[in-house]
Formats: sequence, structure tokens, C-alpha cells
Amino acid sequence: MVDEFKIFVDYDKSPIPIIHIEGEITSEADEEIVNCYTSIPTNKKERVLIDFTKTAYINSAGIATLISLISKASENQGKIEFSGLNSHFRKVMDIVGLTDFVLIHDNIEQALK
Repeated sequence: MVDEFKIFVDYDKSPIPIIHIEGEITSEADEEIVNCYTSIPTNKKERVLIDFTKTAYINSAGIATLISLISKASENQGKIEFSGLNSHFRKVMDIVGLTDFVLIHDNIEQALK
């Protein structure tokens, strides 16, 4: 598992921005996640994919951060999509109702089809 939190946006390998999140998504990661999303040019925010393949942990503060991003995207007619959720994270997203507001893909390749 990845312990250290890392986040970056990949524009090069995809027609849409992909935010890769590694490590733990907690309140300590909130500012970096929001800043990363905000750094994406407005004309590229129509569809943004968040990749959770290397995410080790998400707590309630992390869920709140994701909800905030989904709200920001929606206000600007954009969409947030998720990929790489393990079965536990997928269940958590379902329980808190995020699956009603985002498309969930098994992996990045599926999201880009």
C-alpha cells in the first residue's frame, strides 16, 4: 500500500484530465485535491476522471472533499468520473450516494472508451 499522499493531473495520455490520487484521502489532503482540480483549465473541466487505483484509504473528510468537487463540476456543467475503485471503496461510494452523481469505471482504459 502507498502511505505518502500524492496527487497529480495527467493531460498527456488522455483526451480528458485524469487526477491520480495516491495514499490516504483525509482532511489533510483536502486543500491539495481542491487545488489540483482548480488548476485544470476551465475548457478542460467538462469531464474529469479521478483515478483511485493507488488510493489506500478514504475517511469522511475525504468523502466530503469529493462531494465538494462533484458540486463544483456540476455548477459549471462539468462531470466528475471515478476509476480504479476497489470493491470496498465502491461500496462506500454507493452507501454515501456518490454513485448517483458520478460514473464509475473499472479502470482508466474503460473510462476512455
